[in-house]
Amino acid sequence: MYIHDMLFFNNFDEKAQNALKQFQHFLFVSQKPCKMKRRSFLKNSVLTAGGAAFALPALSTQPAPGSEKNLFELRIYHISRAANAKGILEEYFKDALIPYLNKNKVSFAAFNEYSLEEPVKLFVILAYPDASSYLSVQSAWFSDPVFLEASKKYNKLPASGAVYNRFETFLLEAFDQFPALRIPTEKKGLFELRIYESASEDAGRRKIAMFNQEEIALFLKVGFQPVFFGKVLAGEYMPALIYMLGFKDMADRDTAWNRFASHDDWNTMRVKPEYADTVSNIRRIFLTPAPYSQV
Repeated sequence: MYIHDMLFFNNFDEKAQNALKQFQHFLFVSQKPCKMKRRSFLKNSVLTAGGAAFALPALSTQPAPGSEKNLFELRIYHISRAANAKGILEEYFKDALIPYLNKNKVSFAAFNEYSLEEPVKLFVILAYPDASSYLSVQSAWFSDPVFLEASKKYNKLPASGAVYNRFETFLLEAFDQFPALRIPTEKKGLFELRIYESASEDAGRRKIAMFNQEEIALFLKVGFQPVFFGKVLAGEYMPALIYMLGFKDMADRDTAWNRFASHDDWNTMRVKPEYADTVSNIRRIFLTPAPYSQV
């Protein structure tokens, strides 16, 4: 499933909207579906990240009061069948891309699929401090001399050795009540990426209002560990929102959701007329953190 076009940014603040419009030419999206047959082998337990010799600092992205909201870029890389394709891409991340992003105060997170899918996908989240930072970082990306030197090997790969077939891109605006990417206080072995689609723009707006006014507070009250919440500004499934939660393992995940579903606040909130028919479809993707991920 791929992004097909750049869509209009409804209900986005004017400053960020104008900035993003200037930068539409930086967003490249895929329309080339992968026809290879998929096989799935669900794991019985979550793999924990380990055995990595490369360590990266976990960046603090808690915003100062009054600061602007994060802009998130979610990338889904569809790894090719070339020899060691995923390893080469990850080497590029660690040697060139992550240092460049961190220098510009952008956090980087990477995840593998919890189920063993084929072809392999790699999920990446880039958390920019705000929309202006997104523009400046993207504009300087291929003119930074240190980055260009570090990425020479990667950029010299022939087309026959391409490490991915395509990558999807989703651009997200952080929610008012959760304005920045948050790194869980304890190491998590499982992450759940949830995509809520809505039948109309108004339904999507009301679901985001539900999160901002009541649902995020309940998430925190019952012990969820959210990483981010974002409105999809550009990408597939629009109108939609995407968020991520961290868990110790699948058992911890199931216990947490049961606690949420049985909570009185949820059962009161979910039947309010202003929140009726706000979600038309839910997609769930289970992920495990890459050893070099900053989340």
